[in-house]
Amino acid sequence: MSERVRSAGRPPARPSRSRRSAEGRGAAGKTVRDETLALLERLGVTRIFGNPGSTEIPFLTNVPHELEFVLGLHEGAVVGMASGYALGTGAPAFVNLHTAAGLGNAVNAIVCARDNRIPLVIVVGQQDRRHLAFGPFLAARTLERLAGDYPVWSTQPADPAAVPGAIARAWHEAELRRGPALVVVPVGDWEQPLGDDWQGVEAPDRVLGAALPDPAAVAELAELIEGAGAPALVVGAGADTEAGWEGVVALAERLACPVWQDAFSSRHGFPQDHPLFAGHLPWSRRELRRALSGRDLVVAVGTPAFRLYLYEPGRLVEPGTRVAVVSDDPEDVMRSRCDLAVLGSPAAVCAGAAGQVEQRTGGSVEPFSRPPAPDPPAPGEPLRASHLVTALAERLPADGILVEESPSTRPEMLDRIATRSPLGFVAVANGALGFGLAASIGLRMALPKRPVLALLGDGSATYSVQALWSAARYRVGAVFVIVGNGRYAVMDELAEAHGGRGAWPGFASLDLATVARGFGCDAERITTYEELGARLDDVVATLATRETPLLLDVRVE
Repeated sequence: MSERVRSAGRPPARPSRSRRSAEGRGAAGKTVRDETLALLERLGVTRIFGNPGSTEIPFLTNVPHELEFVLGLHEGAVVGMASGYALGTGAPAFVNLHTAAGLGNAVNAIVCARDNRIPLVIVVGQQDRRHLAFGPFLAARTLERLAGDYPVWSTQPADPAAVPGAIARAWHEAELRRGPALVVVPVGDWEQPLGDDWQGVEAPDRVLGAALPDPAAVAELAELIEGAGAPALVVGAGADTEAGWEGVVALAERLACPVWQDAFSSRHGFPQDHPLFAGHLPWSRRELRRALSGRDLVVAVGTPAFRLYLYEPGRLVEPGTRVAVVSDDPEDVMRSRCDLAVLGSPAAVCAGAAGQVEQRTGGSVEPFSRPPAPDPPAPGEPLRASHLVTALAERLPADGILVEESPSTRPEMLDRIATRSPLGFVAVANGALGFGLAASIGLRMALPKRPVLALLGDGSATYSVQALWSAARYRVGAVFVIVGNGRYAVMDELAEAHGGRGAWPGFASLDLATVARGFGCDAERITTYEELGARLDDVVATLATRETPLLLDVRVE
């Protein structure tokens, strides 16, 4: 099995316009902007996500009708929407940001894109290079370094003619390294003529990546598995593709072994209604050892070994338990304490290993048991988060995409809602807030036929609430369900566990339904069990066909 990396030459049959311009009539009369727009057309870009500023005016004025400008009212929301869009399309999304102020606002979302391995091409404005030395208003020093090392690649081209090539390279870097790539373009560059001696875009027309693993590496992994008496698999976001699910299922069924989802996965790499699904790994070392006890080999697929949370002393696994890692992300591999690591496509490696190990039978796999539905609240009692999550679990379609950003509700949600299709679950990989609401909008834009529902904490939603305006403006049929508990519940619990009370107040007076309506997004507040069930019956039935967004602010205890 192999996976071909998409290239900047899509579609491959059409010759490069930049090459035609350079080899044919030349570049006379063409500007940097002309060639960049031609490049975007060649790449298949149809949307620009942005929040404009003065340094972007020459690029964004009179953009061709084929390019839709998706306006976000805050740069964090802009990058968040683009991130969801890239997840849905599988190709880099194109982002245009204002100079230092805009890029600074977007840094948290750029960090999330890097940690979630989402390809973005981010073009950032800068003041004209002809007077940068004088420190003009809105100029920024070393702007390409403002986001630190979170972009997979960043540059400010040495001269205007190098801009199209830098953007083409950023596309390749984002696609191959699965992360945000950043190009700083001074405002005066866009209208500069390329000249008759311009040789074309200084980047490959096409970049293909062959994902076939080394047969010797697969054979060594298969040999390690064959020698194990009680193997187990742990899957992560890196296995969340159709081919990844097929490969992991094939290997798991061959071994008749349990499959755990890693503790903090941003996506799910195995069907959670499968009889071999064993649940979600705990995040503490002590509980991790207990969960994996009795297993003499654990193979982590598409995830490092292992991703935990608060520090605890002690070993990760019991003595005698060997660990292998399969990932196409070098960082996953390098931060894992393991006996063997295979760097390659999880889908291809698992499929290859499944073909080289003997079929096992009679393994003792205890199926994952989901908790029973809670009793309805008694008269006068408030809704609880468990009522909301259970109601969603009973109604969400198998092909739905659930975007989660409700930290206090996440354990309950993981216990009750099974992911049943690839890309069926999306969350932020690093715990930062603000990703979920915006990303769900981009996902629905990219996949208009798939139901998209975001489950968000009320505190989380405020971090990118401006994106609701974009959802309404561009008629994006996503549904946002708010777990409205009026506080930072996880932080309150951590403070209590630490023996005291947090310094922060609650915010029970926050009315997100009113805020949403102010941004032009339909919204309702739900306070009773009867309202919840009836409204979700209506709303979930329309998820696949909705053409407008809706926010449901569900008040819970």
